[in-house]
Amino acid sequence: MAIAHVDFFAETLGLQSAIDVILPERTRRRVGLASSAGGPPYPVLYLLHGASDNHTCWQRFTSIERYAADKGIAIVMPAVQYSFYSDMKQGFPYWTYLAEELPAIVRDFFPVSDLREDTFAAGLSMGGYGAFKLGIRQPERFGAVASLSGSLSQRSRIVADPNAGFSNPILFEMARLTFGSAEAYDGSEHDLAYVLEGRIGEGARLPKFYQACGTADFNLELNRDFHRQFAGRADLTYVETPDAGHEWRYWDNAIQQVLDWLPIRRGKGERSEERDG
Repeated sequence: MAIAHVDFFAETLGLQSAIDVILPERTRRRVGLASSAGGPPYPVLYLLHGASDNHTCWQRFTSIERYAADKGIAIVMPAVQYSFYSDMKQGFPYWTYLAEELPAIVRDFFPVSDLREDTFAAGLSMGGYGAFKLGIRQPERFGAVASLSGSLSQRSRIVADPNAGFSNPILFEMARLTFGSAEAYDGSEHDLAYVLEGRIGEGARLPKFYQACGTADFNLELNRDFHRQFAGRADLTYVETPDAGHEWRYWDNAIQQVLDWLPIRRGKGERSEERDG
């Protein structure tokens, strides 16, 4: 695998941004071995960070590079700050950046596929919300999306008192800056359950969904509510892990299960090797 650290100017945001990208290596040279640098574009997984994290955390706290080594897939990890992967009411248009500008930038820089069946998203906590948001709002672009310990509704953060002993009160203030009031959030493009109900009603072709959470996680009831609402109505795989909390030890294991679950088409991005004659 190869890792690229890319700094660039994001026109949508009007500022410098960054992504880390893990890529399969098309060429590997050993004694007596050689391979072609050509081949089809790679399937791509947009792997999203949680609140208070950034684009480096998946690499720092899991073995994601090692887990992806035999999958033949590119993994793109963007930075979005405390944006909830949304166009903020008071802040930056991170949804537009993530959903429109970033994929074009990635395709300009790297040989990744733009086909729906090769395009996936996954994330943890706030990133789980972002991954499902991509799949629900852009079902024509994503073949599968996965949420780990996802904060699949942000409503409780908007109405909560940030001074009521929470470990991270900044998160609650950022939710209000992003979404405004609870009334503005309910039934909006940010309300995932509402948007997904609409997609189902329209008969949209939806991606596959993977939803996982630990039973000791504070987002458990949000995940159970979402599962109860859509089980049997969408292609939704649901996994609860006993005693697992909101922690990297759990996510390090869960992302391996996600990579195994993804419908990666064999032959896409795989390396072929031939012995020199």
